[in-house]
Amino acid sequence: MLEISKKTNLLEQKSYRYSLQDVAQPQLYRDVYPYDGVPKIPFNHRRVPMGMPEEIFITDTSFRDGQQSVEPYTPDQIVELYKLLSKLGGPKGIIRQTEFFVYSPKDREAIRRCQDLGLEFPEITTWIRATKEDFRLVKDLGIKETGILVSASDYHIFKKLGMTRSQAMQQYLSTVAMAFEAGIRPRCHLEDVTRADFYGFVVPFVNELERMSQEAGIPVKIRICDTMGYGVPFTEVALPRSVPGIVYGLQHYSDVPSAMLEWHGHNDFYKAVANASTAWLYGCGAVNCSMLGIGERTGNIPLEAMVMEYASLRGTLDGMDPTVITEIARYFQKEIGYQIPDNTPFVGRNFNMTRAGIHADGLLKDEEIYSIFNTKKLLNRPATVMIGKSSGLAGIAYWINENYQLSPSQAVHKNTPLVQELKQWIDKEYEDGRQTSLSVSELEEKIEQLSGGALARL
Repeated sequence: MLEISKKTNLLEQKSYRYSLQDVAQPQLYRDVYPYDGVPKIPFNHRRVPMGMPEEIFITDTSFRDGQQSVEPYTPDQIVELYKLLSKLGGPKGIIRQTEFFVYSPKDREAIRRCQDLGLEFPEITTWIRATKEDFRLVKDLGIKETGILVSASDYHIFKKLGMTRSQAMQQYLSTVAMAFEAGIRPRCHLEDVTRADFYGFVVPFVNELERMSQEAGIPVKIRICDTMGYGVPFTEVALPRSVPGIVYGLQHYSDVPSAMLEWHGHNDFYKAVANASTAWLYGCGAVNCSMLGIGERTGNIPLEAMVMEYASLRGTLDGMDPTVITEIARYFQKEIGYQIPDNTPFVGRNFNMTRAGIHADGLLKDEEIYSIFNTKKLLNRPATVMIGKSSGLAGIAYWINENYQLSPSQAVHKNTPLVQELKQWIDKEYEDGRQTSLSVSELEEKIEQLSGGALARL
């Protein structure tokens, strides 16, 4: 049967109607996932068209998946972080939604307090168990959308649930029916989709969801969950690992619109950000992230990374305020006590710090030489140098100018006597056996001594 595709406006074959393949034994893709070896990446040389949606956005799972790997946040902390998310996302709501647990009184207190703020974005959604009681609870809280776990791979269906594919599918569909009955938008989390039989289970199941959605008149969102971080962004990779293939398949064979597709990835193989960007490029409307990438095992897609990816792909921040990324990082460190690794991009203490003397010399001549962008303007984090054994005169001069916020007319340089005297003292420290970098307080104390307190008075 030939039809004009509404997506491509081309004449296409529409005879591909996939039915559930109920198998006696689970499909575990042992050739791709040998448990005693590193997972393999098979290629089939099939390409799908790139097709970024007209609108892309970010969703957040810091208060759900993020809380599963750290000590639970208090309601006060959640409220403050929620306000920061709203500020970061800007007036256009690029950070569109965030999800909460609803099980404990503290969870529900946090939801109500965030609701009372009256912020349009991010919209508050939830994640619940598939019970009528939980659906009633969500409705009573005034929540319009909730996440529902619908495990997609045979690893979960056979090994965890102890069901056949048809049994699992019927249970999932009955759960979604409860959401429709309660008047709530279901967000179906296709857990472990990168190990699932895509055409034998995923597409037939999503087709049934779409049919039910049309009958109920309530949209269904599909969250594509790369639960183990197995997804691969390269073109021509075979399913089930192909990120472009999964997104294209759900659009092309299940008619899921971009606005109803959401990518949720993990960083087990260092591909979380690349996979999320690829999902956007190939038609997924949303990528689901967590602040600082905090999440199960190696973590989720870092929200701050996708703010930068959005700006890179769109050519604009669309009203987002990236300086809030620094506020979020400082809140986690000072108020929650979370230790951010020093070299973490955008948020780590040393992300824009250089130790090498030759690099510091470049920074002193022109900051742009060794800085990824104007970190002071975009993140409220000026480029810095760490004073140590290899800093050199340029590094010391640069550090003094930044630490004391000296104006161009006040700035010191490599030939300034103070800089040379400080360099002699630093060299003597390391000649005497010092191994560690110099602290700010040590440097300030010595500078005050050498300058007679002149810099402190500026």
